[in-house]
Amino acid sequence: MKRPKGARDPMPVTAPVSRQESDPPLVEIAHLYKSYRRGSQVLPVLQDISLTIRAGEFLALMGPSGSGKTTLLNLIAGLDRPDQGVLLVGGVSLPELTEAQLAAWRARHVGFIFQFYHLIPVLTAFENVELPLLLTPLTRRERREHVELALELVGLSDRMHHYPAQLSGGQQQRVAIARAFITDPTIISADEPTGDLDKASAREVMDLLCRLNQEFGKTVILVTHDPEVASRAPRLIRLVKGELIMDEKNDHAAGGFPLVGQSFTEEG
Repeated sequence: MKRPKGARDPMPVTAPVSRQESDPPLVEIAHLYKSYRRGSQVLPVLQDISLTIRAGEFLALMGPSGSGKTTLLNLIAGLDRPDQGVLLVGGVSLPELTEAQLAAWRARHVGFIFQFYHLIPVLTAFENVELPLLLTPLTRRERREHVELALELVGLSDRMHHYPAQLSGGQQQRVAIARAFITDPTIISADEPTGDLDKASAREVMDLLCRLNQEFGKTVILVTHDPEVASRAPRLIRLVKGELIMDEKNDHAAGGFPLVGQSFTEEG
């Protein structure tokens, strides 16, 4: 597959490499706080969160409703800003970026998967996946090649000209996954990606996320309340009332790509 001169591949075409604990973390978080205001009332959401995430990890953020897990994911993905604390992703301090810089950073580095797909109903599966590529220097022919490959990877080559309303929920989420990785992002941000699916479709979606992690070395950060879904991740983080109460390795993970010499215990 050809690409424009000087441009990075918009598809994950290389196998993951083994990473050592001595490698610098992809995500560095230290003493992070986040709260929201409701009138004159301040509602704390995250309190003194510290952790690191290394490139190529697959981790699940768990916790009851209101625990802060989606807020933490949104901070890492550049959708929100902390009140205070350190938040570095790829060496970039996200709180110091302007809104325009943050939007450009998100477009380049994060692929988003949501519970309710967020597909554009008047666009076909092909056009929905192609949409992020319209901001790249790829030619029309190159975009077509990339989109066809992405839809093939998620098993929807025969549905590329269907509209979202003509697809099942599981198929729509697979289109959303193809759209998320089409630009070869640094991080896959998945917020309850199986929450609206039946068990069989949920299993297919998790198989795809595991494949992106195992075969292409993508860093996958998953928010879920489902223990069965979380069991696919090699690292489990649990939040309760905005506090990080558990961060451990999942030796029984059914998917994910273990990092060489990695420690999951963070102090702080």
